[in-house]
Amino acid sequence: MNKHRFDDKERAAVYKAIAERRDMRHFLPDPIDPEIIRHLLQAAHQAGSVGLMQPWRFIRITDKQLRASIHQQVEQERIATAKALAEREDEFMKLKVEGILECAELMVVALQDHREQHIFGRRTLPEMDLASTACAIQNLWLAARAEGLGMGWVSLFDPQQLAALLHMPRGSQPIAILCLGHVAEFYPKPMLEMENWAQAKPLGEFISENAW
Repeated sequence: MNKHRFDDKERAAVYKAIAERRDMRHFLPDPIDPEIIRHLLQAAHQAGSVGLMQPWRFIRITDKQLRASIHQQVEQERIATAKALAEREDEFMKLKVEGILECAELMVVALQDHREQHIFGRRTLPEMDLASTACAIQNLWLAARAEGLGMGWVSLFDPQQLAALLHMPRGSQPIAILCLGHVAEFYPKPMLEMENWAQAKPLGEFISENAW
């Protein structure tokens, strides 16, 4: 008997949040309770980080004009990405890849400046600051799903352009635009699978033992 194990309902809730998390693109305009937003950000801030460096920064976008400018940058990159996909350009342009103008809450997640000062756990793997921040984003994502809120991670942007728009200090770097809000329903499976863009592979293809 493991005394540290959650009870059946608690364990089921954790696995349910993981299984039903979706990268959402369709949102309702209903506002989010500020207290829930605080809880979500606290969940993100409780993420594990290498050397306890906590390299993340969350920038809430509340200005409508700024939101529109961010959307414009994403649209520019969406078109550039479509062209880079060559024969799949038209197919890609039909996909809905973000909900920036529709979601209730918009955030930009960035890596802090002066990260080079943190050596613990990063001497040979400096990218662990990015890995740590990804953990924070995943925490927020799962907490949002538990609250019945949808979240979408948008990465279609030029980091330097977005950093300039948000007056970020030298050495910092935006890594995600997060769309957060109420949804009419959650996708029954990943949207890219529903749109026949790609298919998820089974777990067995990603596990080996003792060697690659």
